Amino acid sequence: MIEKYVLGFDEIDETRVAVAGGKGAHLGALSRIDGVRVPAGFCVTTHAFRRAVAGAPSLRTRLDRLSALDPDDGEAIGRLSAEIRRTVEEIAVPDDLVAAITEAVAGLGERDAYAVRSSATAEDMPTASFAGQQDTYLNVVGAAAILRHVSRCWASLFTERAVVYRRRNGIDHRAVQMAVVVQRMVFPEASGILFTADPVTGNRRIASVDAGFGLGEALVSGLVNADVFQVRDGEVIARTIAAKHLAVHAVPGGGTREEAIEPARRERPALTDEQAVRLVRLGRRIEARFGRPQDIEWCLAGDDFAIVQSRPITTLFPVPVAADGEKHVYVCVGHQQMMTDAMKPLGFSMWQHTAMVPMHEAGGRLFVDVAPRLAAPASRAGLLELIGRSEPLIRDALETVLDRGDIIEPVPDRSPGGPPAGEAAGPAPIETDPAVVTGLIERSEASVDVLRRDIRDKSGPALFDFLLEAFDEHKRLLGDPLSMQVIMAGMNATWWLNEKLQEWLGEKNAADTLTLSAPGNITSEMGLDLLDVADVIRPHPEVVAFLRDTLHRDDDGFLGELPKLAGGPAARDAITAYLDRYGMRCAGEIDITRPRWRERPSTLVPAILDNVRNFEPGAARRRFEQGRLQAEKKAREILVRLRALPDGDRKAAETERMIERVRTFIGYREYPKYAIVSRYFVYKRALLEEAGRLVRAGILAEREDAFFLTFQEFHDAVRTNRVDHRLLQQRKEDFRAYQALTPPRVLTSDGEAVDGTYRRDDVPDGALIGLAVSGGTVEGRARVVLDLARADLEPGDILVTAYTDPSWTPLFVAVAGLVTEVGGLMTHGAVIAREYGLPAVVGVQRATRLIRDGQRIRIHGNGGFVEILPDDAAAT
Repeated sequence: MIEKYVLGFDEIDETRVAVAGGKGAHLGALSRIDGVRVPAGFCVTTHAFRRAVAGAPSLRTRLDRLSALDPDDGEAIGRLSAEIRRTVEEIAVPDDLVAAITEAVAGLGERDAYAVRSSATAEDMPTASFAGQQDTYLNVVGAAAILRHVSRCWASLFTERAVVYRRRNGIDHRAVQMAVVVQRMVFPEASGILFTADPVTGNRRIASVDAGFGLGEALVSGLVNADVFQVRDGEVIARTIAAKHLAVHAVPGGGTREEAIEPARRERPALTDEQAVRLVRLGRRIEARFGRPQDIEWCLAGDDFAIVQSRPITTLFPVPVAADGEKHVYVCVGHQQMMTDAMKPLGFSMWQHTAMVPMHEAGGRLFVDVAPRLAAPASRAGLLELIGRSEPLIRDALETVLDRGDIIEPVPDRSPGGPPAGEAAGPAPIETDPAVVTGLIERSEASVDVLRRDIRDKSGPALFDFLLEAFDEHKRLLGDPLSMQVIMAGMNATWWLNEKLQEWLGEKNAADTLTLSAPGNITSEMGLDLLDVADVIRPHPEVVAFLRDTLHRDDDGFLGELPKLAGGPAARDAITAYLDRYGMRCAGEIDITRPRWRERPSTLVPAILDNVRNFEPGAARRRFEQGRLQAEKKAREILVRLRALPDGDRKAAETERMIERVRTFIGYREYPKYAIVSRYFVYKRALLEEAGRLVRAGILAEREDAFFLTFQEFHDAVRTNRVDHRLLQQRKEDFRAYQALTPPRVLTSDGEAVDGTYRRDDVPDGALIGLAVSGGTVEGRARVVLDLARADLEPGDILVTAYTDPSWTPLFVAVAGLVTEVGGLMTHGAVIAREYGLPAVVGVQRATRLIRDGQRIRIHGNGGFVEILPDDAAAT
C-alpha cells in the first residue's frame, strides 16, 4: 500500500485517525455532512511525520528516556521535552515531502491564507480530547511559511503540557504520531465554541454557544469574556452578553493582532438569537453524525457559518442507555455503597445479577431509576423521607429535579409506596431478642459453606449455570424479610432516640453515645481484631523490621517468609487467622475484580505497623470495654433525667426499650455486607479458575482480561472459546477514562448531573459543610489518604478521604476523627465511627482537594462542619 504524505478532506473520515490524526479525521467526516460548510484544506499525514523524523535517529532514545521519567519530576520533563522539540524543528524536511505539500497548497491557492493546525493520533478521542495541548498557527501565507509551521506542529507533539496530559491518560509517547491540517482561513465577523450539551450540568437537551467578535483566539486565550447563549428545543432560554474590549484579527501578509473594539460595539451581541438557534441546529446534525455530544469551533462570515473543528466533549458523565424514550431519574448506587470508583465490566455486571432491584450502568458506575417512585405522591414522600435521613444531598438533588417539573410529571398514586429500593422497611417492629440475630447469622454462614462445597466441582459452562442459581440464593438471603426487619429495627430505634431525646432533653445525636461498642458488629470487630494481631507481632523486633521492609517491596509472598524469623510463626498464624475471617474484604469490595486482602495481604501491613507503634497490648479489649461502659453511663443518665420530666416514667420506659433495641440490632446492620463479600470471594475464585483455563488455551493473554467482560460475555467466551480482543482493548480504554470522572449523586436521562447543596446558614464563614454522623468535636492533623495501603497515621490524626467502605475500618482505631466526601447517616463509615466514638462529618464535597495533607483542622461531629485552622494553630 502506497503511503500518501498528503490527503484531501474528501479522502479521510473518522476511521482514518491513524493517518490523519484526530483533528484531520474529524474534519474529513464533517466535510461529508449535508449542510455543514467546512473550509477547504488537506492533511499532511502521519506517514509524512514518520518520514521526516526518520532523519533524527537520536529521537527514539530521547523518547525512551522521556517515558522512563518520574511523572512528578516536572523539571526533568520540561527540560527533555524542550530538547526533543528543538530536535524535531531542526529536522530538514525531505524533498519529496516539500514537493507534496507545495503541490497541495498550489491546488488550493498559493496566495491564500491558511490555518496550520496540529492533529495528533491521540487527540479528539471520546476519552481524551487533548484540547489546546498542541499548536495551531493562523493566517499563514505562502508554501515556505506553511512548511515552517508544519515542522512547528510536529514539534508541538512534545510540548510539556502535551507530555504531561499523555502521562495522565496512560498514553505512550512513543506510540503517538502527528499529522498536520492545512485549511483555508476564514476571516469572520464572529466566532466561538458550540457545546451541544451544557458543559456545566451535562444536560444533553441544552446547547451552549460561546461567541465573540473576530477570530476565536481571543476567547480561547482568555483575552475577552464570551457572550453565552443557551438553547433548548429550538429556543434561546438564557443569554449573557459580555463587554468585549478586544478582538483578534488577521494581518495582511500573515499573522494576527489584537485590536480594540470601538465602544459602541462592545456590549452588542456577537450573534442574534436566530443565528444562535441556527448554529445549534447545525450542531445537532454534527452530534448525530458522531453519536455523542460535541465541542465545535465555528466562524461566522457574512451570514454563513463555517465549522472548523469538532471533537467529543470528554468531561461529561455518560447517561445510562434507555430505549423506552421515557424520562428517568437515576440515583448513584456508589454513594449508598461508599464506593464511587469506576468498576470493571465483570464487577458491575455481577452486582447487577445479585442486586435486589434493576441497576443501570453508566461510566463504570451503577444507578437505580427512582422516577416511578418520584412520580407518585405517596411513594415520593417515603423515598424522600428515607433518603433525607441518610443522604441529604441526594434528597436536595431530587427535590431540585422535582421543583423544575421538566423531568417528573406527577401521576395517580399507583406505584408501590415505602422507602427506596434496597431499604425496604419490612413488617411491624419485632420483639428485642438477640437470638433473632444469631439465627440470621448462622443461616447465612451455613449458606456460604454450602456454596463453597457445591462449587468445587463446577467448571466450564456448567459453572456459569450454577452461578446463576447461586445468585438466586444470594438474593433470597439478601431480601430475607426478617433480615430487613432487624436492620430497620436498629435504624428506626437510632432515629427515634435522636429525635425524642432532642425534643425531651435537648440532647443532640444522643444515639452516638448509646451505640458505642454495640455487640455483634462484624465490621467494628474487624478493626479491633487487627489490634490483637499487632499484639502478637509487637514483641518481635525482627518481624516488625521485616514487615517495614515489605512496605518498600510490595511483596505479597511475605507470609511464607515469616516463619524464618524469631517470632515469625506466631505472627504468620495471627495474620493468617485474621485473613481466614476477613480476607474476602478490600477497598471497593462491591467490585468483584478488586484484589481481596487474601490475594494481596500486604495491603494490611501499614495498618498493622501503625497499631504496633501507636497502641499498648490489650488495646482492643480496653477500647471495647471503655465504649460499653460509656454507653451504659449515658443510658443511666438519660433515664434519670427523663423520669424527672412530666410523664417521665412513660418517656423513660419507652426510651429504655429503644436503647435495648438499638444495642441488640444495630450491630447486625453490618453483617449482610459481610455475607455478600464472603459469597463474592467464592464466586471470584471459581471465575479466576475459568479465566486461567482461557489463558492456557491462548484465548486470553492474562486472567485479569476477563474482568473487562460482563458475566454473560465471560460465559460466552468459555462456551465458544472465542473473545473479541478489540472489545477488550476498548473496554480498557473506557475504564481508564471513567476513572477520571466523578459520578453525580443524581443523574437525569437528559444527562444533567445534580449533586445537591446543603441549605444551611448555621456554620462559620469558610467552614466546609457536611453531614453530622458521629458527635463530638476534635482538632488534629489532617491525613488525606486515598489508598488504604499507603496510610501512615499517628495518634490524634484526623482521617480525610473520599469514602470509607468496611475495609477502611482497621484505620479507624488509630485516628481521632473522620471526614469523607461521600456518606450518610447509616452508611458503614458512619456506623463504625459512632461505635468507636469518633467525631465524624461525611458528605463534605471535595474534602480531599480543599483540605491539604498535614493541615490542622477541627471537625464538629454534632454541627456537621469542618474548620481549616491557620497553619500556626496550636493543638488544643
